Amino acid sequence: MKLMKQGFIALSIAAVALLSACVTEHKYNQLDQAYTQLQQAYQGDEVEIRQLQGELRITIRDKILFPEGGYRLDTKAQQVLAKMAPTLSGFKNTKVVVRGYTDNVVIGAGLRSQGITTNLDLSSKRADNVVDYLISKGVSQNLISAQGMGESSPVASNDTPDGRAQNRRIEVTLVGPGN
Repeated sequence: MKLMKQGFIALSIAAVALLSACVTEHKYNQLDQAYTQLQQAYQGDEVEIRQLQGELRITIRDKILFPEGGYRLDTKAQQVLAKMAPTLSGFKNTKVVVRGYTDNVVIGAGLRSQGITTNLDLSSKRADNVVDYLISKGVSQNLISAQGMGESSPVASNDTPDGRAQNRRIEVTLVGPGN
């Protein structure tokens, strides 16, 4: 009887492990499919798409989306974002997190007169506008969120113009259990 219980427990553990692996593989396949769709949509654009463990990250340089020092989307920016909307709107259980980043340059008088006093404010406005646009194109408002990150987490040195340009970006990250 004891041997039978041990066999049953071992079989149960194996079944749980097998089911867990299937969910992980299914999630991976969905992110892999999204990765392929987005790679095709953004051929030649200044958009970087990376598949990381359990998530997919799309990085868009700010100059594609916003005028220098600005936060409002123009027509070109809307065209860039519209390419990802069909893929993002297809997800039903995957969280979409839009993060805005800036360089460390002090906010100028023009933005200050609009109530934007810090790089955190500017990055938040940028992320909010991207989220609002994607929602208008069918992405579920229950699954998408915006986060302003300001000058935190630079990807390059802020000591050069090129480094500052790399730090000004929007990252759209897909995380969660998949469709």
